[in-house]
Amino acid sequence: MGIVSKVREVVGRQTFMQSHEKWSFHRFVVFFFSVDGFKKMIRFAGKVFRYIWRKYFGGPQTEDLVYAKWRRKNMPKKKDFEAFEKKEKQFTHQPKFSIVIPVFRSNLNHFKQAIESINNQLYSNWEVCIADDNSKEEGLLSYLRELEKNPKFKVIYRTENGHISACSNSALELATGDFICFMDHDDLLTKDALFQFADALNLDSSLDIIYSDEDKITEKGRYTQPNFKPSWSPDTFLSRNYIGHFVGIKKSIVDQLNGFRLGFEGSQDYDLLLRATEISQQIHRIPKILYHWRMHDKSTAMNEEAKDYSFLSGVKALNEALQRRNINGIASLQSGKPGFYRISYALENTPKVSIIIPTYNNSEVLTTCIHSIFEKTSYQNFEIILINNNSNEKALFDCFKLWKSKYGEQFQLLDCPYPFNYSKLMNDGVAHASGDFILLLNNDTEVIQNDWIEQMIHHAQRKSIGAVGVKLLYPNDTVQHGGVVLGIGGVAGHTFIGAKKDDPGYFYYLTSVTNYSAVTAACLMVEKSKYLAVGGFDEQLAVEYNDVDFCLKLIEKGYYNLFNPDVVLYHYESLTRGHPYATKESYKRHLSEVKYFKKKWQSYIDNDPFYNPNLSLITTHFEPDVVL
Repeated sequence: MGIVSKVREVVGRQTFMQSHEKWSFHRFVVFFFSVDGFKKMIRFAGKVFRYIWRKYFGGPQTEDLVYAKWRRKNMPKKKDFEAFEKKEKQFTHQPKFSIVIPVFRSNLNHFKQAIESINNQLYSNWEVCIADDNSKEEGLLSYLRELEKNPKFKVIYRTENGHISACSNSALELATGDFICFMDHDDLLTKDALFQFADALNLDSSLDIIYSDEDKITEKGRYTQPNFKPSWSPDTFLSRNYIGHFVGIKKSIVDQLNGFRLGFEGSQDYDLLLRATEISQQIHRIPKILYHWRMHDKSTAMNEEAKDYSFLSGVKALNEALQRRNINGIASLQSGKPGFYRISYALENTPKVSIIIPTYNNSEVLTTCIHSIFEKTSYQNFEIILINNNSNEKALFDCFKLWKSKYGEQFQLLDCPYPFNYSKLMNDGVAHASGDFILLLNNDTEVIQNDWIEQMIHHAQRKSIGAVGVKLLYPNDTVQHGGVVLGIGGVAGHTFIGAKKDDPGYFYYLTSVTNYSAVTAACLMVEKSKYLAVGGFDEQLAVEYNDVDFCLKLIEKGYYNLFNPDVVLYHYESLTRGHPYATKESYKRHLSEVKYFKKKWQSYIDNDPFYNPNLSLITTHFEPDVVL
């Protein structure tokens, strides 16, 4: 990558560059002379300088530098451990953790390091339950016998090899703890791992499942690839086992499920969690790095193809989960992405979809949108409700007549001759709509695939789902929208802005169905009954954040919003209305709407449950929250 290309990439990752249109002089002056704007430009210049330095003088990759600095700032230090020990003495509840470890011809050095990381735990009420799967390796067996001298360690020696599910079940038979924790034989726990689990249970004893953030450790002992996870996200979990390693499950639930099932080897943990999350929704994320996943040539941490069978087992586990839940769908592996899955949901019927498009002049842009819908769309049970908001362009009115004569009742025109208020326009459009599903669509978008409506209905028809958003691209084939995170840019912002269209994103977020707090209404589908149940769009938010507000209202009603990357459209963004605060008057309105939105949703801005507090709110690519 050349310097110019790198500069473009860095620019694209900045929240202050989310709009690809030209900036007005007023907007530039406001940004340049603001404290926040100045800081952002300084950070931007620093990133470019560091890239040039590493390119010509060498040094570690940016990602590793960022994470190394994050670790120096955030990983517990001596004073933190002392505080943890003091706090543990005040616990009113001392849950016992049974750490289950299956072993088979394990790398003895790695195994010893794993055991050492357990022995170093601050929290003391634990036991280790080990099952040897008939290894027949004297060095390993000798070490296991040595461990048995400590009453905290229990070992069972299997007389025949049964693979990981059977071996893990043998270890489970030894467990007497309140919670079962699963750990690979060559991975590492942080010193405070069990303390953090116990602390969470002292704060909320109703928890049934606990998980944490994790990273990977290389063969040279370097920490890398942090996985900062969201709070419980059921649709994200159906596309990959993001909960991952060192999860704790209440023993009564594991017993109720009869442990691991044979035939799911390699994804036996995924299968167990799929079944466990059907029993309980008391699931808690600890946003701290508590587990280090070992990278070596035989582990999936380094080589995703090291255990191909495990991913096929994951498909099997998902398909059986769908059957148990009476969901008509089929799971499959994402092509070329081991461990990441796609579920194809069957259409329950062919409901009518009302596509609501607000417009103002610019017939050329609108023509691209309308023609792409009628020419590309394979799903035919739809109507277009075009909302005309104060247009005065003769060419546009000629288009209205043409489309009405050509498409008949499938094309409807609704005149709304009042000052621009996006929320009111949407509410009036929905009131006029006859469809069972509402598809909000900007007039500056372009459909580029035939099955876009079907792919959106697949999810929108589900009882648990509120809003369904899609991947939107700028004309230069970079990402404009991959979901919305609260807190980015101070209020809310799109993710992965400027990423290449084929970029998988952070842990394949851009290729996998993912729960977000919000998605953009530039292309959003929701069942009409759900739209009405939350009162539609808030007309106090005339221009900005009205779609985010709407999505949050759906969450408050108990629905989940999701990003569906299987639908891709072009979005030319703000071509008809321009930037929402390019003038002094519109900037005042912007400040007013921000104030209103913050008053209503500050808790989500402070802590978006589908993001992670360890991730940056300055950049949009899920990078650690640290300033280099």
